[in-house]
Amino acid sequence: MPGPYHLLESPAWAATPDARAAFPEWSRFARLADGTFDEDADPQLDMKPVITALKAQNVNVIEVDTILSNWVTEADFTTHLGKIKSFVELAHAAGIRVVMYYPSLEVITIGGEKGKSFYKDGDGKSWVQRSLDGRPNVFYGSLVVWVDPGDESCWVSPNSPWRDFYLGRIKALARTGLDAVWPDVPIYFDGALSWCDGSTWAADAFRADTGLALPAKDDFSSLPFRRYVEWRHRNLNQWQLDIAAAGRSVNPDLVTFVETVSMDYQYATSVGLDGAYLRKAEGVSHVWEVDILGNYDGMRHATATDWTCLISMYKYARAASGTKPAWAFSYGWKADDAALVMAELLAAGCNPYEVKSPFKAASTDKAMRTRMYAFVAANQEKLYNAAPAAQVGVYHSSASRDFVSHSIGSGMYANAKAPAGIKSGDWWSTGSAEESCTTKEWLGEFRGTVKAMVYAHVPFSTVTSPGLTADDLTRFRVLMLPNLQAVSDQEAEVLRGFVSGGGTVVITGPAPTGLDQFGSARGEYALADVLGFRKADPLPATKENRFGAGTCHYVRNLIGKSYLASTDQPSADLLLAPVRAAVTPAVTLTGDPRIHLEVSTLGDDTVVQLVNFTHCQDTPTAFRTTPAACTVAVAVPAGKRVLSATVSTPDTPSPAPQPVAWRVTGSTATVDLTVAQYSLLTVTTG
Repeated sequence: MPGPYHLLESPAWAATPDARAAFPEWSRFARLADGTFDEDADPQLDMKPVITALKAQNVNVIEVDTILSNWVTEADFTTHLGKIKSFVELAHAAGIRVVMYYPSLEVITIGGEKGKSFYKDGDGKSWVQRSLDGRPNVFYGSLVVWVDPGDESCWVSPNSPWRDFYLGRIKALARTGLDAVWPDVPIYFDGALSWCDGSTWAADAFRADTGLALPAKDDFSSLPFRRYVEWRHRNLNQWQLDIAAAGRSVNPDLVTFVETVSMDYQYATSVGLDGAYLRKAEGVSHVWEVDILGNYDGMRHATATDWTCLISMYKYARAASGTKPAWAFSYGWKADDAALVMAELLAAGCNPYEVKSPFKAASTDKAMRTRMYAFVAANQEKLYNAAPAAQVGVYHSSASRDFVSHSIGSGMYANAKAPAGIKSGDWWSTGSAEESCTTKEWLGEFRGTVKAMVYAHVPFSTVTSPGLTADDLTRFRVLMLPNLQAVSDQEAEVLRGFVSGGGTVVITGPAPTGLDQFGSARGEYALADVLGFRKADPLPATKENRFGAGTCHYVRNLIGKSYLASTDQPSADLLLAPVRAAVTPAVTLTGDPRIHLEVSTLGDDTVVQLVNFTHCQDTPTAFRTTPAACTVAVAVPAGKRVLSATVSTPDTPSPAPQPVAWRVTGSTATVDLTVAQYSLLTVTTG
């Protein structure tokens, strides 16, 4: 597309001095799209035009999804490697990187229901995942959108000989010149059966790791079952590490991005995949599949609370990826809702893979993608290299998610009932109220805390629990601990040190640190000394306790969950009072609570991102863009003055920064803005 959004060269094409020491720069600035080709594609007639078209849309990384989802013979696989190599060479000549999609635990057989199939006629019957009562994890037809009627979907165990088979193919792919591999679905799929893997392969691995036999059934009151829930996280994490290691054993520059569908909600418990376990692993990160409300409606009927759930998911994705790139799906149904979803993705610090829901091949709108990707390219340093200015962390406890009041339903969003005109099968839930995050004891408290921060315009970062160290908390003055019940001794020691060293924690819920990392009741609260009371004491409604140089604020009721469901201000005030007492923000926003504020710094620049979701109401309404006025106040550092203030936005014909007026009162610079969907304000001092 010619005009202001056309980029002649891709600024993300750059070599990395040592790809083994850090993720390469191209992956940190990635703007992704699908470029799938057919098996009979001619390099010049078919492949090159696809690459040329995507480059014109400002794409600099192409994901290729071909025949590797299917049951493919060795001969066909070897032939296909030549096709991949041709595509890679053409893309590289155009300055574009290539990542290969390859499902890691699902094998689809086209026509497999009635014809020959991997499960019936191949190794699938031996390698298949099984439920705890021994049933094979295989199904036929339209259970999910990506398996067509008549096809077979067989889910295999990573503990079976499939492991060596798949890793061998990863090594072969690494020899084609690919820049990255994209393993999908490293999960114990629960669409047909629950709580796989009960295969003999997994039974042996579980016993070797824990000394225990597999549980006979799902029972959260049983310690062996809870150990099984936790083991599946580590088992799948090792599978992902092995995939990355296999690729790098052949090509040290190859990086791995695992498609991860489980976000901050309870799906990670049921399928075993907890993305935060990879947070500190080098050479492997994520493509986060952040799902939307409706397969054929996107976020067009989101409530305001649903929208804060979307914010929560993207911020979790950024946190669980650590310092590595966090690629993420940017789903949409029409251009306007797609652009606003991508705005939230960018504000969180993720890299966009723009796609029309519910599939992953087509763009929602090519002109929108071109415009948004030009904005990303023009502002990539501010989006991906600026340091978050948040002084508040919101703690996401994997163990509490797993073991606190487990109930049915994922809790992905708040509104479980499909709006009028939307088929229930195309909505994120079946329509049962108990699937809503507002009903979940742990998730509701976590999501409600996030909502309170967003509505109060308090910049925050999500903090994930696996592998937590003191270094992870050094930039925070306040750490929110929503309904934190299940903690390890090591985790508790890190939290204790944070408070002792001068930090403030806000912990809520009826059993603060009362469980260990496997969900077993402790004889004493792990943080009894920090809380200032013990299990033998009456549980106070609220308590403030000085510990070392810091302070612990405790609230018995689930005030975050209350705020999530009803937006009641007293609950928010109780959550936010310790934050306001401990933190003096460098940036404040005056405006509608439904303007999402993110703040970061890059040198002498204060970078302020504003995402406007004021069209969202308490109940579902039709999507529309509603410009909103607001005022941003920025503290000017002592001895410095404001040199400039500019706004860049993808809502206008050009992504180039435009100067805006500012006024200074004392040590505060103030800028008045009207935000259509998304604005990036830069205040430069010197």
